[in-house]
Amino acid sequence: MRTNHQRRNFLKTGTVVGVASLFGPVLASPLPEEKALEASATAVLEIIHKRRSVRQYRSDPVPAEHITLILDAARMAPTAGNQQPWKFLVIQDRTKLNELKAACLQQGIERIKKREKLSEEAFQEREQKLIQYYEKCFSAPVYIVVLVDTECQYPDYNKHDGALAAGNLMLAARALGYGTVYYTGSIPAEITQKVLNIPERYERICITPVGIPEKWPDTPPKKDLKELVVYEQF
Repeated sequence: MRTNHQRRNFLKTGTVVGVASLFGPVLASPLPEEKALEASATAVLEIIHKRRSVRQYRSDPVPAEHITLILDAARMAPTAGNQQPWKFLVIQDRTKLNELKAACLQQGIERIKKREKLSEEAFQEREQKLIQYYEKCFSAPVYIVVLVDTECQYPDYNKHDGALAAGNLMLAARALGYGTVYYTGSIPAEITQKVLNIPERYERICITPVGIPEKWPDTPPKKDLKELVVYEQF
């Protein structure tokens, strides 16, 4: 039986320590298979409920073994015809991340200039907000670009395969105590393609930071399940 202390530890951190405290009794004394599976299922469901989109991170490094565990979970996602069209580009080089940040910021500033007629004061205010936004966007120690191979066997399914892999990645990261977020437009695909020298055959699905959050966001409002479920037919 899980103690209240173990439950609080796991829900608060989602870290390896929390997982260990959750599964300690299971590992210490054998349980019937059904009970062990029930404990595992409960842990997985709690991780799903605790995943958050994090947009500001601490600079603490992510151990290489944790990155490997996260990527290994991503590769186990379901895929059309088992084609596994993925490539996972891992960036930790701060110089390269700063290049990405600068390119995103420049594009954002140019967009403001083209789309809006602002006074100098208003423009400077918008520019400063954009600078602060990208400082947060690029505050994590690790970024993973989820790519799919357009020359795979079933390229029409790539958008599904890639998103499923990204989902696994984010849940695995949360299980180890890290935050993620599914960036698309904020860090444009054409910028990642150019700065990171990604071959044309690979299409980007998303890019996500991986790191310890400055603060875990609160749970956003969610629709009641009854609003979302229809049985048999409409």
